[in-house]
Amino acid sequence: MALSMYDLSVPVFARGLGQLTHLLDKSLAHAQANGIDPATLVEARLAPDMLTLAGQIQRASDASKLGVARIAGITAPSFPDEEKTWDDLQARIAKTQDFLKTVERSQIEGQEERAVVIKQREGEAHFTAQRYLLQFALPNFFFHVTTAYDVLRHKGMPVGKMDYLGKF
Repeated sequence: MALSMYDLSVPVFARGLGQLTHLLDKSLAHAQANGIDPATLVEARLAPDMLTLAGQIQRASDASKLGVARIAGITAPSFPDEEKTWDDLQARIAKTQDFLKTVERSQIEGQEERAVVIKQREGEAHFTAQRYLLQFALPNFFFHVTTAYDVLRHKGMPVGKMDYLGKF
C-alpha cells in the first residue's frame, strides 16, 4: 500500500505539534513546582545565534501550516511572531492545529507533482510538492520541534525521549 501525501503531512504535523504541547505542559508544571519563572524559558536559547524557545515554536508552527498549504495550493493563515508568554506559545500551537484540521484529504491527494516555490535568502528554491514535503517541510518542522525540546532539556526541564516521541 502506498503512503499518501495527506498521511505523510497533516497527521504527522498535527502529532508533532501535540508532542510539542506535551513538552510545554510538562515543563511548565516542573517550572511552577520548582519556582522557575516560565518567562525565562520562553526566551531561552541554546546558543547566542539561535532562536529562542518562542522562535523555535513559531518556526515549527510556520513549517507545518505553510507545508500543508503549499502542497494543497491554499493560503495558510498568517500569525505574527509576537508570542511572549507560555500561554501565547500554547495558543500559537493550538491555532496551527486548528488550521490543519480544516485541510481536507482531497486538497492534498494527487498533488505530488504540484510546483512549490519558496523564497530563501539565496533566492528561490523549486520543488515538486512531494519533494518539498519529504526533503524540506518535514525536516524543517522536526528541526524546530527537536530544538525546542533541546532548549527545554538544556534549561533543566525533566523531558525525555518518550515525551518527544509520545505514546503510540
